[in-house]
Amino acid sequence: MKKTMLLSFFSFLIISLFSVNLINPLGPTVIPVTGLMENRVQEEVEINVSLWKDNSEAVALLASNKADFAVLPITVGANLYTQGMKIVLLGVHEWEAFYLINDGTSEFNNIKSLKGKEVYSPHGRGQTVDVLLRYLLVQNGLVPDKDVKFSYLPPQEIVSLFKAGKIQYAALPEPFSTLAITGTNGKIVLNFQQEWNKVSGSKYGLPIAGLFVKKEFIDENPDVSMSVEKAFAQSVKWANENLDDSLKITNQYLTIPIPVLKESMKRLKFEYISIEECKKEVENFLSTMHEFYPEGVPILPDGDFYAK
Repeated sequence: MKKTMLLSFFSFLIISLFSVNLINPLGPTVIPVTGLMENRVQEEVEINVSLWKDNSEAVALLASNKADFAVLPITVGANLYTQGMKIVLLGVHEWEAFYLINDGTSEFNNIKSLKGKEVYSPHGRGQTVDVLLRYLLVQNGLVPDKDVKFSYLPPQEIVSLFKAGKIQYAALPEPFSTLAITGTNGKIVLNFQQEWNKVSGSKYGLPIAGLFVKKEFIDENPDVSMSVEKAFAQSVKWANENLDDSLKITNQYLTIPIPVLKESMKRLKFEYISIEECKKEVENFLSTMHEFYPEGVPILPDGDFYAK
């Protein structure tokens, strides 16, 4: 008994001496890590959170060993893995974010209402909502780029043009969809997560982003990795249960007004689900992305991509 207690004490002592670096996207995904950033949740390990602005910055930080853990879009993590970066997916925490909005000048009944229309979405072909919309069009008998025109711009530009009445339809992640329709006659006409659930049978929604760890790190420090994952999950839970405090912290990093962020949280879903529970959801999602846009997900990851 004494020996067991002594071993437990030394294990805790070793873990508590660890300091790890976690990188997280600068965007609405700041919300679920606010508990970590401001020490609002119990951490057995010191977790230093830094924010990355684009995929190339995240890749550079991981490749230079300046990050042990990373929050990444699932598709980005899968592509990095198949390109040779040894990372492991621990779990998924972002499940709802994407919505179709229109300016209120035309009637929208379902996906088929988009025939003959032009839809704007962020950045360029191959990002999640673009592939998802193409998938849903095909499922409803429409031909992307023929029946429906696709155009791409940064989300901030889409918001500005929508507010100026120059865009009729846009497929956007939150909080940009809320930002776009605020103060206009625009409205949200389609929840992509609900549509995905209908055709995929998904239990949780879209596996949009999750927590990754360097394979070398988890192999050498499984207990520390478990502690970080636990603290991350607690931070997600804290943000949901203390939303006002979380948004005040988030507003220090994002210029989006707090009322807009709060409204957008009605359509954002952050819930940490370990990969053990949602592996099939992720596999199905990546398979669909690969089928409909192989340039975006050219190779599907093997089983070692998922934490054991």
